[in-house]
Amino acid sequence: MITIQLFYFAILQDQRGLSGESLELRAQTVAELYADLKAKYQFTLSQGALRISVNQEFVSWDTLLKDGDEVVFIPPVSGG
Repeated sequence: MITIQLFYFAILQDQRGLSGESLELRAQTVAELYADLKAKYQFTLSQGALRISVNQEFVSWDTLLKDGDEVVFIPPVSGG
């Protein structure tokens, strides 16, 4: 098992009701993590709508998570 720090922004924060949390999980890819979270919390955004940051660097969906990683799913942001 590994422990990661996960942060949510914009619509994901609204849908989850939290800005961040610590999760214990089996080592998996970013894509597998998001699929699990999407099913559990009924997130409405597809993978294609998000960017992912692990340890403050943009990564691909097949990036393998490691103990202590900081993960951020970044949804599209509108402004004006």
